[in-house]
Amino acid sequence: MRPLRIALTKGRLEEKAVSLFERAGYDCSALRNKGRRLILPLAGGEMEAVLCKAPDVITYVEHGVCDAGVVGKDTILEKGGTFYEMLDLGFGRCRFALAGPKGTDFFSGYSARTVASKYPNVAANYFAGKAMDVRIIKIEGSVELAPLLGLADAIVDLVETGTTLRENGLQVIETLCSVSARFIVGASSLKFRRQEIEALASRLERAAQAGGPERKAQS
Repeated sequence: MRPLRIALTKGRLEEKAVSLFERAGYDCSALRNKGRRLILPLAGGEMEAVLCKAPDVITYVEHGVCDAGVVGKDTILEKGGTFYEMLDLGFGRCRFALAGPKGTDFFSGYSARTVASKYPNVAANYFAGKAMDVRIIKIEGSVELAPLLGLADAIVDLVETGTTLRENGLQVIETLCSVSARFIVGASSLKFRRQEIEALASRLERAAQAGGPERKAQS
């Protein structure tokens, strides 16, 4: 049987995920010196880490080529999928927010509104919950540009400190929900490798509860 395979989100969550695994007592030396490798031994070869983009973490877990993964709740809400969300790992905390130019009232008047977002499904679900008919435009880059250029009346985006919004003359209108990194597991892997996965999840949960700098700052 191959080693338990864990998909890790490259980028902002990667470093914190590696730190969590180290606090849980796993050897992550290969991940600390990865070079350009994308599949690396974890815990001395007992497991494998696969480095990929956030949406691909879900895809690999869903299709069973990875047994579990670490991915942001933002990606889960946008992409959806069939898997088990086992743990809130407590890092990568931020929030989805509706934001627009300062001094404007997004909800007033009767004219149709246009909203730009990197997360069109999250935005659409939010406005559907408000029974609002809003045009959604998907943006790949700096979504703050859309209202500045007159493309949209507001944006739905992830907000951590709000500094980028303020520096571009925008303000939070309403918070949609909070997000953080989650530990997800594929259905087939949980069925056939339950003991291994539950042991890993238990160690990660204890390490997360013990807390790193970010969790302590949130308390």
